[in-house]
Amino acid sequence: MSSDHVMAPTAGQHAAIREAVLRDLRRSRGCKNQMALAATSQKNEALQRMAESLWTHRAGILDANRADIEAARQAGQTDAKLDRLRLDERRIQDMMIGLHELVLLRDPIGEEIESTERPNGLDIRKVRVPMGVIAMIYESRPNVTVDAAGLTVKTGNTAVLRGGREALRTNRALVAALHDGLAAAGLPRDAVVLIEEVAHESVDVIITARGLVDLVIPRGGAALIRRVVEGAQVPVIETGVGNCHVYVDRAADLAKAARIIVNAKTQRPSVCNAAETLLVHRDIADVWLPDIVPHLQELSVEIRACARTLDILRSGGLDGGVRAATEDDWSTEYSDLILAVKVVDSLSEAMQHIDTYGTFHSEVIVTEDDATAEAFLQQVDAAVVYHNASSRFTDGFEFGFGAEIGISTQKLHARGPMGLREITSYKYIVHGHGQIRG
Repeated sequence: MSSDHVMAPTAGQHAAIREAVLRDLRRSRGCKNQMALAATSQKNEALQRMAESLWTHRAGILDANRADIEAARQAGQTDAKLDRLRLDERRIQDMMIGLHELVLLRDPIGEEIESTERPNGLDIRKVRVPMGVIAMIYESRPNVTVDAAGLTVKTGNTAVLRGGREALRTNRALVAALHDGLAAAGLPRDAVVLIEEVAHESVDVIITARGLVDLVIPRGGAALIRRVVEGAQVPVIETGVGNCHVYVDRAADLAKAARIIVNAKTQRPSVCNAAETLLVHRDIADVWLPDIVPHLQELSVEIRACARTLDILRSGGLDGGVRAATEDDWSTEYSDLILAVKVVDSLSEAMQHIDTYGTFHSEVIVTEDDATAEAFLQQVDAAVVYHNASSRFTDGFEFGFGAEIGISTQKLHARGPMGLREITSYKYIVHGHGQIRG
């Protein structure tokens, strides 16, 4: 049973949840102007102090995380979901590195995007400004708490964080540490607000809070994202489900292909940029599948195979533990050590499969044929497309953004890993000297 499975609130409880969430949103809104006007030096100092505070408070953070892990284990969460939730000193250090990386990045606020002088003498400048109050609605990954806080502070926004029930203790401890860092730099603690009401109704309050929330970014499973996208009355950037594919072409270097699929599937299977389906060209399937499938099984990967893959494996007596794939397997984000495998006749069939079942996230081709690679890169519709590299690189930190606030699979206004510029807006500043319109 999921740890989010609780009885629905009564009418009185619903009213109390609504008022508590609105109170938190007003707190965030109340420091919007102060954050927008903060100097780069002060924001950078805050990021440094926030990182230091995480390390100072690491014992309490890890104690809280252990309690969350135990509760999630008792609730029957899978090992992959427990991994998403788990913190250790190394992961805290990674969070700190992300904050320090943000310090080194150029502050986009105040950047002049473009300018023009009109024939009538008007000087028109397009200047980058904060978005405002950004609400993050996410599930069990505590690193999102720190990434979102860091990115919003650097861009002069304020963050409203609504994490999952299963990570509440951890998020409380993390946000308490972040608050100390903000205060040490002279910035308001309410620049980062944690919503502690974790009933599903709290999401509905946030996504309909017109005038209090400027942007909502959901990160999590398909059900959460659908709830936000379908119910929102405020702007949303949709971060999509990651049903990612690796296509191994007839001209692939098979050793390279093996390294890529093993990394894409097993390095951290619970994340959205992990591979879920392996597509293999028929010309190499007979040779490569009998090697790669047992290797993946040795790494505890469960294989769900198409009929042609099963035939190849059976001919070599290698079909033990392999399940026949169903139609649902092609469209499933497993977030676990499970991989669907399909033999295809051509690049065209591989791209058609991706177009049918993909989620516009990250797609990979492994091939030594540059023309084939270029066709894949140009024609596959996804936020990130790769040639001879693992899908696991779809990440703000790996892209040099310091951190990410999510991976957008939509096309307006941001796409792919979202860093600093993707959570800003702009305004036009116009200087004149008495012009009037005739």
